[in-house]
Amino acid sequence: MKKDFSILGIESTCDETSAAVLKGGKEVLSNVIYSQIEEHKKYHGVVPELASRAHAAKIAIVIKEALANHPIDCVAFASGPGLPGGLMVGRVAAETLAQFKGVPLIGINHLEGHIFACDFEGSQVKERLQFPLVALVVSGGHTELWYVKDYGQYKVLGKTRDDAAGEAFDKVAKLLGLAYPGGPQVSKQALLGRRDAIDFPRPLLPGTWDFSFSGIKTAVSYYLRDNKNFSIPDVCASFEQAMVDTLVTKTLLAAKKYKVHHIAVGGGVAANALLRTQMQQQAATRKIEVHFVERKLSSDNAAMIALAAYRKLAHAEKAGKPCKKNIDINPNMKVRSWD
Repeated sequence: MKKDFSILGIESTCDETSAAVLKGGKEVLSNVIYSQIEEHKKYHGVVPELASRAHAAKIAIVIKEALANHPIDCVAFASGPGLPGGLMVGRVAAETLAQFKGVPLIGINHLEGHIFACDFEGSQVKERLQFPLVALVVSGGHTELWYVKDYGQYKVLGKTRDDAAGEAFDKVAKLLGLAYPGGPQVSKQALLGRRDAIDFPRPLLPGTWDFSFSGIKTAVSYYLRDNKNFSIPDVCASFEQAMVDTLVTKTLLAAKKYKVHHIAVGGGVAANALLRTQMQQQAATRKIEVHFVERKLSSDNAAMIALAAYRKLAHAEKAGKPCKKNIDINPNMKVRSWD
């Protein structure tokens, strides 16, 4: 690829409509994000049909703003996993633009983007990730552990069997009557409470790398039912501590098992202050370095899709073989190695 090879990325897997231009795999020229929080707030969660309509209404505007006369050599879009309607809107927009511009089109796994986002430092790509590593993808829709040998070389160790971590935060916030999105609201209340006030379960699921958070959510529900004079800050603090303990413990156990000295954490829940602090502190005692995505790029965005596309194209070029374009959308797409 030429030095200034530029990619337009498009992200529309859930409730953010985003487009970004990445130049030379090094510099983010634009990263426009339209959030649908207001559309979904009164429902305390993402309504797929409303999300699809919002994507359709905003995607052309978002792409136009991101392009801003920047020349592009490729269009990349998140082809899965995600909500079917949103994925379709993203593909149609990407395919139309690629044909109009006469440039290649490539589909990218949304979850790869969350891990590659750890390489960003501001608007620059710094290649902060060091391999091999264990990756924790933790967001509103996904919670997964991977062993990553290099860019594009993955082994999925485990994933959630029910609720994702971010989903559990939102559901507990709804039980407490807190605003959507629930994660930031729970964390805000937790600062005022005692983290040892209530002994909520830590579902470590020995013998597997999978997660399960529905039990913690149910335990909160039962506690609220049985204790009428509960303290919202104490519930939030105890719940958040149980969630973070589970995520940190399993990730560090995986790092020990696979004998790695680096961990990457991406996804919306990676912005959680307690998770960042406790993962860093506990990893440091084991001489493990943790690479967190920057908070402003932890939620869904198109810059991470553009970077994943650049990495994938560069990998294919280095290997001297065609890049797999994967432009078919798949709501249940699994992570697979590039080779």
